[in-house]
Amino acid sequence: MATLDWGDESMSGLDSLYQSIILEHSKARHGSPLAEPPGSDGVRSASSHQLNPVCGDEITVRLDLEGDRVEALSWDGAGCAISMASASVLSDLLKGLDRAEVRELIDEFRTMMRSRGQIVPDEEVLGEAAAFGGVSRYAARVKCAMLCWVAAEDALNQLS
Repeated sequence: MATLDWGDESMSGLDSLYQSIILEHSKARHGSPLAEPPGSDGVRSASSHQLNPVCGDEITVRLDLEGDRVEALSWDGAGCAISMASASVLSDLLKGLDRAEVRELIDEFRTMMRSRGQIVPDEEVLGEAAAFGGVSRYAARVKCAMLCWVAAEDALNQLS
């Protein structure tokens, strides 16, 4: 099994579980490939393309809203395991949330990612996205994890 190199620190059981979640999502890629725009009435769609100029990761997301709720988030991208796994997790988490809940989730994830590992992730709020809490200790990787979240936020803003 491949491992993610997050530094020299020994991994706790929780870190190992989180690493497994990230590796599984980087391969499974839930929400990928990018879906065609919906053809059904009442569903609005917006997309956003984001690039991390530091490492070259890039992603395009399409956010579909039916009324005020997320119908789906699909995406296509190329990059490291962290950026691809983050998009996969986000795709799972957003389905069925309303706009306010999406914004709260993005804000909570952003706060965790900016904490440099000082905040214990709230799994009740973040679900599997809590697995990226360890990534927050490595500034160079924060942008990788945040890339799809920034794209989703941009797409949501386009639909306002």
